[in-house]
Amino acid sequence: MPRKANQNASRAATLHDVAGKVGVSAITVSRALNSPDLVSEKLRAQILAAVDELGYVPNRSARTLVSSRSHTVAVLIPSLSNTVFIDTLAGINEVLDPKGYQILIGNTAYDDEKEERLLRAYLSHAPDGVLLTGTRQRPEMRQRLAKLGIPAVHMMELDPSNERLCVGFSQDEAGRQITTHLLERGYRRIAFFGARLDPRVMQRLDGYRKALQAAGCYAPELEYLNPKPSRIGLGVEMLEVLRREHPDCDAVFCCNDDLALGVLTGSHRIGIKVPEQLAVVGFNDLEGAAWATPTLTSVRTPRYRIGFEAASLLLKLMEGHNVPEQRQLDLGFELKLRGSS
Repeated sequence: MPRKANQNASRAATLHDVAGKVGVSAITVSRALNSPDLVSEKLRAQILAAVDELGYVPNRSARTLVSSRSHTVAVLIPSLSNTVFIDTLAGINEVLDPKGYQILIGNTAYDDEKEERLLRAYLSHAPDGVLLTGTRQRPEMRQRLAKLGIPAVHMMELDPSNERLCVGFSQDEAGRQITTHLLERGYRRIAFFGARLDPRVMQRLDGYRKALQAAGCYAPELEYLNPKPSRIGLGVEMLEVLRREHPDCDAVFCCNDDLALGVLTGSHRIGIKVPEQLAVVGFNDLEGAAWATPTLTSVRTPRYRIGFEAASLLLKLMEGHNVPEQRQLDLGFELKLRGSS
């Protein structure tokens, strides 16, 4: 005779089951799961233990219907392997996780159309807010977010039109200042190595051009722009082309540290002394920059803080605070001057 099925096997555990197990109200269980800072650590540990024992899974759809909130935030970034955006995500998580928000991460792969597809897909989850990288989104998408009442904050760049809420720094000014540093050190034939060619790289290029034009040293033929993904090997390859075509070049501004480390590696291979024969500067000041030989001059960018401040601003908007009068939060940058320049 077959065994009688457990009467509870076909029924999923509920919030009330967890509450009964711990001996608290369902509201207390909800607070522990969604706003953990409102419940003591001891009680929350008891509730989480009961959740695990009973196999309770929160019904987010039902919760959204009841509260008109999904407690999710969509975050669209262009890369999941780039340290810049990993650091930014860490800052975002630091703010949103303690508040019980789930982060929907979308990798746009630097593709505007893919970003729009991802955003449309995530809107079906009724996110309470959206964090976007850059300001290239079409006006139609901004209007759709506004119509749905979903606040959005843009990261990494500033918006000259002041139409969007942005947390970042001036990529243009950073490019100008690092190029000015090279000029002040006496370098005049300064090349620019750019890869991927996303909007932020092009803004750095604009800053480079402005500095050189102001000094009367701008040479368009020294711009090497490659749409391929950035990597150390590409920096080596671009240096080889530069030395073949313009052996008189005395400095290189690389759009990121990957390319710059490639230029340092390539220079060592062919016997070019850095900075005596060729100065090299990078961008973002990744961990390897301070340990390169020679140490790499770079632009330190506030990646973690951008994520933290953008998420903090979005959190205020999701909680009903008014849009701040100052729509641009400029966190600045820092030139880290080292041995390569």
